[in-house]
Amino acid sequence: MSLAVVFPGQGSQSVGMLAALAAAEPVVQETFAEASEVLGYDLWQLCQHGPEAELGVTERTQPAMLAAGVATWRVWRTRGGPLPAAMAGHSLGEYTALVCSDAIDFRRAVDLVRFRGQVMQRAVPLGQGAMAAVLGLDDAELVAACREAAQGEVVEPVNFNAPGQTVIAGHATAVARAIEAAKARGAKRAVALPVSVPSHSSLMVGAADQLAERLASVEIRVPNVPAVYTVDVGKHESPDGIRRALREQLFKPVRWAETVRAMIRSGVTTFVECGPGKVLTSLGKRIEKGPHLAMLAVDDPDTLAAALTTAREKQHA
Repeated sequence: MSLAVVFPGQGSQSVGMLAALAAAEPVVQETFAEASEVLGYDLWQLCQHGPEAELGVTERTQPAMLAAGVATWRVWRTRGGPLPAAMAGHSLGEYTALVCSDAIDFRRAVDLVRFRGQVMQRAVPLGQGAMAAVLGLDDAELVAACREAAQGEVVEPVNFNAPGQTVIAGHATAVARAIEAAKARGAKRAVALPVSVPSHSSLMVGAADQLAERLASVEIRVPNVPAVYTVDVGKHESPDGIRRALREQLFKPVRWAETVRAMIRSGVTTFVECGPGKVLTSLGKRIEKGPHLAMLAVDDPDTLAAALTTAREKQHA
């Protein structure tokens, strides 16, 4: 068996997330307490009781999702979960992977992703940016729809998540035009997402430059588990290579489907998603199907037990 652990990003958060896991595993709340010390507010309280709108603010969502992923990983390892051959993260999840592979200290990462959220939010005035999900349209048609809808503004495919499941982002007015253009070209659905930050679009270049300045002062070590980065579907193990990938990730598309396929080609047969929800597990099942593949989400005691059993069985098969 070759195991990969993957970490979700923004959008997987929800009020009450990881409550059942925390009730069974003290390390969950311990991890959130560490993050709270850095942030200066009670992150666990926010995640458990909301309000949802507050949890959805980018500079709060990012530390929340980082802490959730790291906490789940710590539970996985505490319970004897095997070390993976590879890791990957969806957008923010790449920072979680760096913490879990001992390349960045958790506390430094909490501060870093809060800053990342702040510069992303400031990059485009509130109400002027947008994102939308487009289902059932192939990539070439969607690229053409965006080109047609731009009209001097920015609208681009930014998340290639699975076949026929892509996210676009840019100026709000251009995104609205692209939704109509995608429908006209045969998209099954095209809907605006409840976010105001056009992540991974070229409107984020300024934010990426500010992030790069901050990254220059953050100690990054060679990770003990290699990660595949979605910006170029490549592995970066040198600290400077990782910094470059994290900068470019902010204004270039997330190539998630390609990243999953690359890990499968390298021999990965089991994917474990550490963090709330099942977004990446669901995408994985759409990207590649087969009896030899296991896609497992871990976010409560039951799913943890099932994933540990499967991982151990495959390890000894």
